[in-house]
Amino acid sequence: MKTLIEDSCAKLENVRNCLSQVIVGQEALIDRLLLALLCDGHVLIEGVPGVAKTLVITTLARSMEATFSRVQFTPDLLPSDLIGSLVYDPKEHNFSAEKGPVFANLVLADEINRAPAKVQSALLESMQEKQVTLGKETFPLPHPFLVLATQNPIEQEGTYALPEAQVDRFMFKLKVGYPSMDEEHQVMRRMARSAPKISVDPVIHLNEILEMRTLLDKVYIDEKVERYILRIVDATRNPESYGLDIARYMRFGASPRATIYLSLAARGYALLNQREFTVPQDIKDVAGDILRHRIALSYRAEAEGLSSDDLIIQILENVPIVEE
Repeated sequence: MKTLIEDSCAKLENVRNCLSQVIVGQEALIDRLLLALLCDGHVLIEGVPGVAKTLVITTLARSMEATFSRVQFTPDLLPSDLIGSLVYDPKEHNFSAEKGPVFANLVLADEINRAPAKVQSALLESMQEKQVTLGKETFPLPHPFLVLATQNPIEQEGTYALPEAQVDRFMFKLKVGYPSMDEEHQVMRRMARSAPKISVDPVIHLNEILEMRTLLDKVYIDEKVERYILRIVDATRNPESYGLDIARYMRFGASPRATIYLSLAARGYALLNQREFTVPQDIKDVAGDILRHRIALSYRAEAEGLSSDDLIIQILENVPIVEE
């Protein structure tokens, strides 16, 4: 088991090194993308323009022997532009399915909040069921299948709020900030010249990723750690039970998917750290990215300048690791 874990980590380290050839900084984002790849979870990346959100995803796709498609979401995008449509053949007098760009292992949904609700509902089936329905026929999507979406938190004109049901399908919501001055200096030196861009060759195969996923079931998670996960999620729904005075700041708490993803991500995090078992700190390390988009803030929280991250910090500080 330990040898298998070390081999898996070595392969993922090759992917990380491949990304570092192109990307300056953003180590936390890269680590979470590798964890999502390992756990088979969709990712929503939020950040201001120019912080390499799209570049990280496209470079990740190039480092894998996988099919990749990019869809630029716009207000006039149609569901058929994403999932495909039925095309009539006048010679055969029948309809055939013309598959859309969603039929890929990695799908980059760029500026996902710029598309209307009908496009989001078409993507919803793909994310949850890993299938697409065209007419009366259902087509399975490639395996593995990941949606990596980006959105801009600043500009709200011409955008649509994502449905809560769709946001809940994303395993992680990652926030990408500005680079440090030293990192931006490297970016400036690398990009502000006419030299050809660095090419990236595939360093990992899909079958290797699927094999790594089978190791997750072998990573041990104690029942006490599972109960800790349950208490954290319950604290988002019933904060007063844990001595937390934050109920007025939340409209509703995390869904059961948070419980599932916390357990999955904790085991994946342990695996990336070459451990065969999980510890409570693993839960704390991944909790923010999993709960951030599952806690709906009230108007009072927004008025007082509180974010979901602020509430998560309070929850992690007050929920006991060991059941009392």
